[in-house]
Amino acid sequence: MNKGVVLAADLGGTNLRMAAVDSDGGLLYRASTATPRSFDHGELLNSIEILSRECNEAIPGDHTIEAFGIAAAAVIDFDKGRIRNAPNMPELNGLDLSAELTEKIGVPVTVENDATAAAIGENWLGASRGVASSIFVTLGTGVGGGIILNGIPLRGVDGTAGEIGHICVEPAGVACGCGSTGCVEQYSSATAIMRMANELQKHYPDSLLKQNGELTPLNVFDAGMNGDELAVEVFRRMGSYLGIALADLVNVLNPEVIVIGGGAAAGWELFIEHLRAEVSKRAFKQPAERAKIIRAQLGNDAGILGAARLAFIKLA
Repeated sequence: MNKGVVLAADLGGTNLRMAAVDSDGGLLYRASTATPRSFDHGELLNSIEILSRECNEAIPGDHTIEAFGIAAAAVIDFDKGRIRNAPNMPELNGLDLSAELTEKIGVPVTVENDATAAAIGENWLGASRGVASSIFVTLGTGVGGGIILNGIPLRGVDGTAGEIGHICVEPAGVACGCGSTGCVEQYSSATAIMRMANELQKHYPDSLLKQNGELTPLNVFDAGMNGDELAVEVFRRMGSYLGIALADLVNVLNPEVIVIGGGAAAGWELFIEHLRAEVSKRAFKQPAERAKIIRAQLGNDAGILGAARLAFIKLA
């Protein structure tokens, strides 16, 4: 008997990663390539087709590819499988990705926002497994998020639900690329860590960071773990601002679990207590006590596993 397998891909502005995934979430084979950057989206579709063929040829002969799920860094029309807006890949705006890939690969295709897919992945096999209502926050170059309420991913009528990074935490604060000011993305992302460290250096003349040459989030983290006052202050601010945003979400959505992932979450030890203090201070008492704030477990595989889960659901 053939064993059902799906393809799952994570499409980012830099890399395209794909895997063949079984119904238990096992990654049978992985493949990746640089994301083609061309105004002709046909190049991207061809790259996806090539990786899908590689995965198909690599899996055991008693396995059959039955569906395809793809997570993309974009605003998605989930029902139609269309990319509405891809800020870092504008050449894909308006692309009927599901229809195009179904024609090329010959299996049903599901398209999802990358952060929502990661939330689904963590809910399937990761930190929020078995939890009905959870929030996933990813701290990377920006701040992203995915929300699951009563077992259902929250997408919104325009596909923009879960844009946690654009909750305003400082009304007169730093300008954001979204057009607003004071978004939490400007205070709690990897980019924000470097900006705040640069801005505060003049107040900490003895900081280790002044001796490290090029400033990176990792340098700031390492300095903080060594007790550097500047780095400690940067992560205090990061955690406090993120805590303000999460307190709002706790009050509005009453989640059971908040999962935090992404590269900048590596600074967990330096920011988590400040984050929790703000949630405790600002959110309603019982929901704040109920909401467990924990680290993600699946790393970079969260989005692929979430996309795979959606592909299996579509088959069912």
